[in-house]
Amino acid sequence: MSSPTEPETVAPPRQGRVLTALILVAAVANLNLAVANVALPDIGLAFDSSQTALNLVAVAYSLGLACSVIYLGALGDRYGRKLMLVAGVGLSVPACLLAAYAPSDTVLIVARLLGGFAAGMAYPTTLALITALWSGAARTKAIALWSATGGAIAALGPLAAGFLLEHHWWGSVFLLTLPLAAVALIAALVLVPAHVNETTEPVDNLGGVLSVALVGALILAINFAPVPGSTTLVAVFALVTVVAGAAFAVRERRAANPLYDLNIASRRIFWVAACAGIIVFGSLMGAMFIGQQFLQNVLGYSTIDAGMAILPAALFMVVCAPRSAKLVETHGARFTLLVGYVFVLLGFLTMLLLWGEGAAYWKIGLGYAFIGAGVGFAGTPASRSLTGAVPVTRAGMASGTADLQRDLGGAMMQSIFGALLTAGYTAAATADLATAPPADVNASVQAQLTKSFAGAAATAQQYPQYSEQITAAAKTAFLEGDQWAHLAGVIAVLIGGALVYFFFPRMQDERELLAAYHAQDTARAPAVESR
Repeated sequence: MSSPTEPETVAPPRQGRVLTALILVAAVANLNLAVANVALPDIGLAFDSSQTALNLVAVAYSLGLACSVIYLGALGDRYGRKLMLVAGVGLSVPACLLAAYAPSDTVLIVARLLGGFAAGMAYPTTLALITALWSGAARTKAIALWSATGGAIAALGPLAAGFLLEHHWWGSVFLLTLPLAAVALIAALVLVPAHVNETTEPVDNLGGVLSVALVGALILAINFAPVPGSTTLVAVFALVTVVAGAAFAVRERRAANPLYDLNIASRRIFWVAACAGIIVFGSLMGAMFIGQQFLQNVLGYSTIDAGMAILPAALFMVVCAPRSAKLVETHGARFTLLVGYVFVLLGFLTMLLLWGEGAAYWKIGLGYAFIGAGVGFAGTPASRSLTGAVPVTRAGMASGTADLQRDLGGAMMQSIFGALLTAGYTAAATADLATAPPADVNASVQAQLTKSFAGAAATAQQYPQYSEQITAAAKTAFLEGDQWAHLAGVIAVLIGGALVYFFFPRMQDERELLAAYHAQDTARAPAVESR
């Protein structure tokens, strides 16, 4: 019999098959998230894209997912999680097709945004169903498998995308998930149970709209901040962020059935885990985003070699996640989170200090191995703490927040890293041109050189007599921006680690708090429907 502080272990019938179906659905979202990064250099050349446009291609999927998960999670809690699951996988198909055959980078960004909304339907629902169907130690193990597999697929995506790019055009990477989507759709229809612990209370639609505006405006403000001449646009996005954030907070405090219960969100285990996860998962996406461009632009890796370079991250995520589940049960979430943070910090320090022009592969692999181990250890306690701190009828809120960890974290870290990369590249390239401008290259072409590495590469082809000079300068400028981004990663991880160390409860306090939350939620006894 369980102790008062340890929830009873429960698992659904055919749990292995059900969990496999949920992991397959999550895999569709994770693979779509990851495939764009390795294709960014090719996309930049195909459309003569600016660095800002490439940043938006990379971040649009996370943006669509991040700004929709809370609202769509609540809709799933009310109208059916299985319905939301199936609709999301189905919508991902036309989104992938539009991305693959996009005639411009603008259309590609829109297609990626649509794909993110599709993932926002399906991905948070997978964790919500795990929360509703499993409990106790069984839930921790299920979340560990879900988290590890998702992270590994996100890391393996660039390898598969790189193989396709060796033989096909850049758009082929967006067709990669179509066979997986078909299998996941069938598995979800056949194996996933419907209507488990869903609420009958109305959805706060106004709060949902405000949450979309808040997250979307925040991420766009970060992305456009370094773009010359975008001061007014950034100010508008910043104003929308502040107004939507204030309105959302007021609405959620006053709504009879809030979309995002701020009383639950203020629970120490919940909010610290949410912030910690944002930094950890954002670190993975940010490192992959910058790393793929570094490997191809600076080290000259082929697309398939750049994809293979990430394999240590996938391997260590898969190896460390099961050990993370055991650590959570024996030492608590706080200790396990801190272990993960140490590895992520080592990863960024490796990138900052050892990644440079001519870097040997062992330095690349070491950096990715540290990042993978960190996410493998920290992913399970971050997600498990969220789901354990809310009532089962609010599983959509917990799973939406868990996805915000990944997607808001990924979008913000990619946006911040991309902004720093853009600013660092532009500053270094401009300074280099000011001291030694190539002869016969006019102001318009110089603007092209400072726009992005892809712009410099295209210009080098147009001016073969200056090709070596332009390429060398572009690599130096890229490395300058690259260093800015990795330093930001180190700072973010140190802040997150301090937050966990000082504010997340130790193991015994954590168990007592979770038991108190459960008692409080049971006493409130909200309307629940379990058909």
